[in-house]
Amino acid sequence: MIDFFDNWTTQVRKGLLELCVLNALSGAERYGYELVKTLMEVPGLGLTEGTLYPLLSRLRLQGLIAARLEESSEGPARKYYSLTKDGRRITEAMNSYFDLLQKRTRSLQKGA
Repeated sequence: MIDFFDNWTTQVRKGLLELCVLNALSGAERYGYELVKTLMEVPGLGLTEGTLYPLLSRLRLQGLIAARLEESSEGPARKYYSLTKDGRRITEAMNSYFDLLQKRTRSLQKGA
């Protein structure tokens, strides 16, 4: 039973990771490590830098986020990420779908 639950939670996390990244960028532009720290605070998400950076690259190639480099007085240049117009639209659609899915899933519990 524990193996089933562990596998299920892994699959749920993988499915939600893109939405979490997009939501984290919806409020403000963030640099990579700041994004890592923010997402690591989400209980159960289990995010690592090795997972985040390839995902950011994929989202950028899909046109959902933009990236820019800015010099930093505290070390190397930082890459800042932000949502594009398409990214905002997709994030809104994903959140609506997820909200509906949660609502319908909970209604199954109640037998409605």
